Amino acid sequence: MPSPVATAGDSHWTDLHQDAIVLALLLECADDFVAGGMLCDKLDVPRAELLKRIDSLRARGYVIHTRGGLGYRLVEIPDQLGEAQIAPLLASGELGRKIHHFEELESTNDEAHRLAEAGALHGEVVVADFQTRGRGRRGRSWVAPRGKAVTFSVVLRPAIAPVRAPEITIAAAVAAAEAAREMGAASARIKWPNDVECKGRKIAGLLTELRAEPDRVRHAVLGVGFNVSLQMRDFPEELRPVATSLLLESGERQPRPLVCARLLEHVEEWLSLHETEGFGPVADRWRELSSTLGRRVRITGADPIEGDAVDLAEDGALLVRTAPGALVRVLAGDVEHCTLL
Repeated sequence: MPSPVATAGDSHWTDLHQDAIVLALLLECADDFVAGGMLCDKLDVPRAELLKRIDSLRARGYVIHTRGGLGYRLVEIPDQLGEAQIAPLLASGELGRKIHHFEELESTNDEAHRLAEAGALHGEVVVADFQTRGRGRRGRSWVAPRGKAVTFSVVLRPAIAPVRAPEITIAAAVAAAEAAREMGAASARIKWPNDVECKGRKIAGLLTELRAEPDRVRHAVLGVGFNVSLQMRDFPEELRPVATSLLLESGERQPRPLVCARLLEHVEEWLSLHETEGFGPVADRWRELSSTLGRRVRITGADPIEGDAVDLAEDGALLVRTAPGALVRVLAGDVEHCTLL
């Protein structure tokens, strides 16, 4: 059998992979210089190839300082959401395999659906600096100032029945909460079913939409909106009591490409766990991170109810005890937290 022939595409992905390794090593030692010899050893390349990788990163907007005898230090990550800025930061396998970047879109979910219908692969991402008609749950709008949030949608092709689709949202909510905590929002928890909040203030929201047939999901689109560097004055006045951002929670300004990469990595991790081990481990972690369970709640919607949120059902429904012995399954609605039990 003939030997495989290397292509320009293979070379491109090899370069991206090596750029990612260099970037990861520089990020690990963000407050210090990293010796060039150590970087060469990790990459298993000569010094000339390392210089190509440093030049490649600089060309993408990464500010890397050099000091003779000490090596290289990453000083600044570009705050742009293009593939060139996000891809080197990604450690995920499939999510982010291709990133479609737009300065402005009506909705990243709508564009992701369009791409999926045209054959986009599992893991392709649509990211926009600004959405004019971004939407959240129950038809609400999601609007964030240009340059201060991360809004993206991922094309997913899960091998599950449509009735299990809520499990995707639960897994993604766990992923977003874990990512928020890792990046400094230590109090991040999940408000059923898919809002991430810090002490009652929303930092992120998720929306999963399906294109399905009765027995199979053709594709799903997972939309994520994450408040990164908004100050309180950036929120509409009516949202200030109930909204927050990573900057407000952590006290540090973090580059949006890094936030986007961390979110994608965590989403891939939890979706992979869901695929291999089922919903059980995901539901267990959701319970640990939940800000809803153990509270008196009021559910608004077509059939408003009030009761005690006691558990998450096997299909992602919220179990609410409205009276002794009466357990109600809530599949949709807005949750208002009342008192702790």
